[in-house]
Amino acid sequence: MATLIERKRDAGALTPDEWRELIRAHTAGDVPDYQMSALLMAIFFRGLEPAELEALTDAMLRSGDQLHFEGSGAPVVDKHSTGGVGDKTSLLLAPMVASCGVLVPMMSGRGLGHTGGTLDKLESIPGFRTDLRLRDAEAQIRRLGCAMIGQTPEIAPADRQLYALRDVTATVESIPLISASIMSKKLAEGLDGLVLDVKAGSGAFIPEPDRARVLAETMIALGEARGCRVVALVTAMDRPLGHALGNALEIEEAIDGLRGGGPADLLELTFALGVEMLLVAGAASTSEEARRMLEDSIASGRALERFQAIIEAQGGNPAVVDDPAALPQAPVERIWAAPHDGIVTRIEPRPIGRAITALGGGRLKVGDAIDPAVGFLITAKPGDRVSRGQPLATILARTDAGAGEAAAALDAAIVVGEEGAPLPLVLERITSAAVETR
Repeated sequence: MATLIERKRDAGALTPDEWRELIRAHTAGDVPDYQMSALLMAIFFRGLEPAELEALTDAMLRSGDQLHFEGSGAPVVDKHSTGGVGDKTSLLLAPMVASCGVLVPMMSGRGLGHTGGTLDKLESIPGFRTDLRLRDAEAQIRRLGCAMIGQTPEIAPADRQLYALRDVTATVESIPLISASIMSKKLAEGLDGLVLDVKAGSGAFIPEPDRARVLAETMIALGEARGCRVVALVTAMDRPLGHALGNALEIEEAIDGLRGGGPADLLELTFALGVEMLLVAGAASTSEEARRMLEDSIASGRALERFQAIIEAQGGNPAVVDDPAALPQAPVERIWAAPHDGIVTRIEPRPIGRAITALGGGRLKVGDAIDPAVGFLITAKPGDRVSRGQPLATILARTDAGAGEAAAALDAAIVVGEEGAPLPLVLERITSAAVETR
């Protein structure tokens, strides 16, 4: 192992056989975490050659079991986001696309750093279970078209171990390690197609649009080489998505979206990603047809009904769909108002995400309990002209002291000035053939 670390430290390459044995040995407990951590840091600085990345991805993929949908007669498609503040599109997309006849094994993650996690949002629904076993999830997907789950112990266990090490060794923001981690899990879902939402901007893990494009292209190549059609949208995370920021608050906003309401930016991005999902599935032949199908899934009520059925199937209280009061409620509300006249020039996602964690809505360490009720409702958007004293946000907190700290975070995060130019919501559409600027 020391020889492999040394070789990678000095910009050498490991062979596919070495990667396979290394991942097998670490998963079995035969390689200690301190040595694997040293190798991860060497990869962070030296990168991986294409053959190494493919070998690492395949080794992690084959370290566990996979979902199987042979004989279902339906295409299998998922969507993955690299993470952001207020990013709740998965909550809408899973039932919308499933109600269009596509199987959606929506495997998501927990909050990481300043970003929220789909699993934490779902678990704010009383009773909702995201820890389904693989075969139970497979059966539910065949029956309802969708399950909304976390990475099970059977799926890519090598990735689970490596991810935990990356999280505590400052090696998360490595393009090859991100790519291998995401694609090993997604390819284990038995997918025909995958849509990637790769975030760029100040609130993204990879803020620079050029590097976000490299990440997207790397994952596309891994998927396409293994028979999975992959399309990526590079999207803005220089401001939060939607209005609701916080676990239960985002569930409520997603339900509103499934009823046909919700913030314009959330719906625009949801439809953009949903169109790509139906196209890679072959369920629609044009973007216009795919958009009509998605709009009909909402107008007819099918998407909302499917979400309610998924909630009930996974042990949650289906009453939350009709009565948001069934979701956890924060006892303290405080209004945050514009400090002076002007234009909202910036709403920085990172300090807002950190403030949600400080309120109790995220984790500082793995075992921390989450308060699902806390967060923000920020109705302002960059470019809005506002007047002094105009309410721009509502703080939902457990205590008055927490609300005061959250207000101070908004003082720093929301900038009212004279001009501002946020990124376009969708910057690029990337396939294996082309990069299209939007």
